[in-house]
Amino acid sequence: MSIGRARPTLEKVALRAGVSRATVSRVVNGSTTVAPDIRDSVLRAVQELGYVPNHAARSLVTQRTNSIALVLPEPSTRVFSDDQFFPGIIRGVSQELEVAEKQLVLMMASSAASHDRIEQYAMAGHVDGVMVASVHGADPLPATLTRMGVPVVCNGRPLGRSTVPYVDVDSVGGAAAAVRHLVDAGRQRIATIAGPQDMVAGIDRLAGYRTELRGSARRSIVAVGDFTRESGAMAMRQLLEDDPQLDAVFVASDLMAHGALGALRVAGRRVPDDVAVIGFDDIELARYTEPPLTTVRQPIVDLGRELARQLLRLAGGEDIEPFVVLPTEMVVRESA
Repeated sequence: MSIGRARPTLEKVALRAGVSRATVSRVVNGSTTVAPDIRDSVLRAVQELGYVPNHAARSLVTQRTNSIALVLPEPSTRVFSDDQFFPGIIRGVSQELEVAEKQLVLMMASSAASHDRIEQYAMAGHVDGVMVASVHGADPLPATLTRMGVPVVCNGRPLGRSTVPYVDVDSVGGAAAAVRHLVDAGRQRIATIAGPQDMVAGIDRLAGYRTELRGSARRSIVAVGDFTRESGAMAMRQLLEDDPQLDAVFVASDLMAHGALGALRVAGRRVPDDVAVIGFDDIELARYTEPPLTTVRQPIVDLGRELARQLLRLAGGEDIEPFVVLPTEMVVRESA
C-alpha cells in the first residue's frame, strides 16, 4: 500500500478556494483566526485537490516529529471507565511505540468540533501517522486523513466502502464459539445482548450469534446495549420480559454481562442453573463476578501492539496488508 502521491501547490488551493495564499497557509497550519466560512472553503479545496502541506509531507518522509496519534472517538467517561478495553489498547500501543522510540499523542474525538481539530492537527504535520480506535458508523475521519496523505490504520473494520487498513479480532468466530458452547450444553432458548449496531464489533458479534443459532434450529432473542454495565442490566430486563423462559444469554461485552448478572440476580434467576451467561473480552472483572464469568477472550494488548506495528510500517513507506485479524478463544468459568 503506497502513501506517495503528487501534491498540488498552495497557490492552486488558494485559487480553488478564492482566497489568498497566506489565508490557505493559516488554515492548514491550524490557525483559529480565520472566519469559519472561509476556513470551510479552504478545507474543501484542500480535500478536493488532495493537497498536503509541504512541511507535513516532509515530516512524513523524514519522520522528524517522532510522534504517533491514537484517536479515540469516545467520550472520556467511557475511555476511562473500568471496561479495560481502552487502557489495554493504550498499553499495547505504548509498548510498541516505546520500542520504536516514538511519542504517543492521545486524542479524544467525541464531537464534530474535535474531529475538525484532529484533522487540522494531523494535516499540519504534527504527527507521523494516526491510529483510530473504536470507529462508529461511517466516520469520515480515517478516509479524510488518508486522502490528505496521512498514514492511518483503524482498530476494527471501518464500515462502508473504506479502503483504510485495519486491525481487528475475530468477533464473528468468537461469538459463534460462545453460542456453540451453550448449544452443546443443551440450552434451548439462547438470547443475546448485542453491542451497538453502528460499530463493527457489535455488528459482527450479533452476526456470529445469529449464524450459529440458525444452524441449531433455535430462534434468536435479541436486545441491544452500548457496551456499558447499565445498558447490559437494562437489556437483560427487557429479554426477561420478552421471553421469561430463556435459559442462556450471550453478551457482547463483559461489562454488559456484569450488568446482566445483576439483573438476573434481582429477578431471582440463578446462574448458571436457570440462565447460563457468556460474555466477550475477558477483562479482569470477569474473574471476580458472581459467579465468575465464562467469556470469549480477545487479545486487547496484542491488538494495540499490532495496531502500532502496522501504522509504523505504513508511515515508514512500507507496503502492509489491508487488514490483520487476531484470533479469539473461549475461557470457561462457572457462569456457563
